[in-house]
Amino acid sequence: MSEKLTHCKGRDLGRIVATVECRMSSSRLPGKILMPACGKPLLEILAQRLLLVPELDAVVLATTGNPGDDPVAGLAERLGIGCWRGSEDDVLRRVLDAAHWAGADTIVEITGDCPLIDPAIISQVIGLYRHNDCDYASNIDPRAFPDGMDTQVFSTALLAEADTATDDLEDREHVSWFIRRHPGRFRKVHLPAPPELRWPELGLTLDEQADYDLIRTLFEHFLPDNPGFGCQDMVRHLRANPGLLELNAAVKRRSPSA
Repeated sequence: MSEKLTHCKGRDLGRIVATVECRMSSSRLPGKILMPACGKPLLEILAQRLLLVPELDAVVLATTGNPGDDPVAGLAERLGIGCWRGSEDDVLRRVLDAAHWAGADTIVEITGDCPLIDPAIISQVIGLYRHNDCDYASNIDPRAFPDGMDTQVFSTALLAEADTATDDLEDREHVSWFIRRHPGRFRKVHLPAPPELRWPELGLTLDEQADYDLIRTLFEHFLPDNPGFGCQDMVRHLRANPGLLELNAAVKRRSPSA
């Protein structure tokens, strides 16, 4: 199906829930989601930035049942947000079960390695999904925004359909991959980056220690005075201070399917 979709009157999306895939057992940087910046764990900062998105009805941390992820559940309890604990490897089912548990009609899929994500961009992707006759909306397919602004929106019913349709291990590990690789089955719409934010080569995800060094630096610069700072703020700061890009320039990014 074509991505040139017809606009529709803003539809009722029901209960909109952000599910945050997160776990402590990262292969490249174990415990990364709770590493500190400005005196707070990065996952806490991410959750607080999600709470700035007015369209969201709830935020749920979708973590695993492993004892090593007990601190994630403890953080959710302290913040007063939801937490669902499920399979480590079957992330699709973990997110689906988290959505069902939270009573979500619409899922806003976020990953814990995107602590710098811009609340305004999330709102824009939700709006795109609301006002188009589509099954899936994102800003990553194809990528144009900096890596780390990744937002995907789809219905819980759609993810349930994907859950029953595939046993492929890659589909189970990467929640939306089945949806994204079947363009003839699902109607997709994409949020393009404006020229001033088009920088797909910029890595703002938390994958390795070098990423943490850059992310912590950005939070220390912006967070105390502007908790809701956005992608444009970061891009302007990095273009004005190109030496900061050297902090994580050597990090090799994984496939966009991740």
